[in-house]
Amino acid sequence: MMGKLEKMEVNPRGAAGGRPGRYVHHGALLRRVFNPIMVLIGSDAVLFVRGRKSGKRLAVPMDPPFSWQGTRYLVSPLGDTHWARNLRAAGEGELRIRRHLERFRAVELHGAERDAIVTAYANTITCGCRMYLKQLPDPADHPVFRIEPIVDTS
Repeated sequence: MMGKLEKMEVNPRGAAGGRPGRYVHHGALLRRVFNPIMVLIGSDAVLFVRGRKSGKRLAVPMDPPFSWQGTRYLVSPLGDTHWARNLRAAGEGELRIRRHLERFRAVELHGAERDAIVTAYANTITCGCRMYLKQLPDPADHPVFRIEPIVDTS
């Protein structure tokens, strides 16, 4: 149900750390039909983030955050995807889990810390994401963001 793995592309502009940003593309049916439906019906989790070029508020259905050792993370099993690049540029977003909306600061992890989270994620997930992790086996190909809630002080 995750869609057909169409192709893998290299982002020529590079990702964080100067590495080419590899990512897996879904088909148009998933992007243009299935994902918008999941946002409307209230998927388990929806990430809201500002587009790095358009500035528009974008909605991306995704798996719930990965919890490890008491901390929550957003892991991109598809690689350096648009949502990951948008979140990297924005530095913050909103996460809707069922009916609860949480604003958060996104702290991207690198090196050994990122690799440990990707390895733990790969060893514990049960969703169809395993197939993407096999397509992109290098942990450096998977952006990881630590979720730090933003507390409204007003």
